[in-house]
Formats: sequence, C-alpha cells, structure tokens
Amino acid sequence: MRIAIVVEYDGTEYCGWQIQPNGNTVQAELERAVEKVTGERTPVTGSGRTDAGVHALGQVAHFDTDFSIPPENFAFALNAVLPKDIKVIKSERAKDGFHARFSAKKKTYAYKFYVSDVPRPLKDRYFARVPYPLDFSAMKKAAEYFVGEHDFRCFLASNSSVKDTIRTVYSATIGKDGEDYVFTVSGNGFLYNMVRIMVGTLIKAGTGKITAEEVGKIIESGDRSLAGITMPPQGLTLISVEYTD
Repeated sequence: MRIAIVVEYDGTEYCGWQIQPNGNTVQAELERAVEKVTGERTPVTGSGRTDAGVHALGQVAHFDTDFSIPPENFAFALNAVLPKDIKVIKSERAKDGFHARFSAKKKTYAYKFYVSDVPRPLKDRYFARVPYPLDFSAMKKAAEYFVGEHDFRCFLASNSSVKDTIRTVYSATIGKDGEDYVFTVSGNGFLYNMVRIMVGTLIKAGTGKITAEEVGKIIESGDRSLAGITMPPQGLTLISVEYTD
C-alpha cells in the first residue's frame, strides 16, 4: 500500500531534502526511519526538494510498504525513530494514483526576515537579517507583479538546468510586524531559488534601487542580473502542499 505523510522539519542541520553522497538529508533520515519500522528499504518521495537550511511546516511525501499496521499509526512509529528536528505530523493511506510530487497542485512558501543593524541570536535560525531600512509600501506594490502566469527565468539560479521556466503564482503578499517581515507566496510550482530571489528583488525595491513597477519589466526581460540577490536559506519555509482531493 502507499502511505502519504505530512512532514515538519527544521532544515538547519541538513543538506536539503534530496539524498546526497556527501551530507545528511531529510529524505535519507525518513528512509532510514521507514526501514527501521518496516524492515523494508523503500524510497520516500517528496512533493519537491528543499535546499540546504530550508525548513518545512507541511512537506508531503509518500512511500510504499507491505508492513501491516493501520496507516494512521505510521506517524507515531516513525516519530519514535526519527531525530527531534524531523517529525511526521500525519500519516494516511494514499488514494489510488496518488504521487506526492506529480499530484501536487499548489504549494505555499513563507520567507521571514527582520530589519536590524544588530544580529538577533534568537531569530537568526529562522529569519534572514536586513541591516538597513525598507520602504514597506513599495515592497507591497512590487509583490503584486509576481501574480499570474509568467516566465520566471529571471528568478532561477544560474546553475539550474531547468528548461521550462513558466510558472503560475496565485498570490504573493508581504506583511510586517515591527521589525519582522514575512513574504508569503502560493503557486503551482517554483524554480530553484525562485522564492529567495523574489524576496531579494522585493528588498531591492524596498531600498529604492528599483521601483515597484520595474519588477514587472524585470520579469518580462528574463534577465537574472536585473533581479535581486538570492536571500539566505534559513528564512524560507515550505508551509503547505495542496492536492485536488
């Protein structure tokens, strides 16, 4: 049977989601846990990859097993052997044809950062720091240009080999609470480093280096050099993955 799981993890100590030869990953820890529980070596397939240092509140994954316990009990069993920074929030039997990656219809990410000229030790694990003032209204206006179906190649990491760079962004908003900011974006999929570069571009607008209206022109140009920097990974969290059913 196929088991679907929702996973929460702190990505600080991991080299991202996908198994790699030279570092520990979230996927590797989950596969070890499944083997300990079931005695079976089976791949754990995620809805997508998160980079080194990126977190997840609602990553979705699946694995196949012949181990006979109630599907909802896999969460408890896996959590007993998983490290404290990776936990399965929910487990259930997947419906026929379900695939954690290919069945996904919508993903939501949040990127957190704070504005301060002094580093904040209790924030720096989950926030990026911006050491200069920002124009919040300019950033709010700039975020509106992300919404819609666009060719987002200007927000793609230069070392990526992805050919299809067209994605649809359903919503993109930025909020502020004191010195803390959060950018929340939902779409049908995201390119490598896309959200982190989006935030770098918003910050570029917030410092007056570009106008909000220029964000639309940057998207149209497809020129990576015109967009903002790639922000640090620790500010990024995969909030949720949604499916049609």
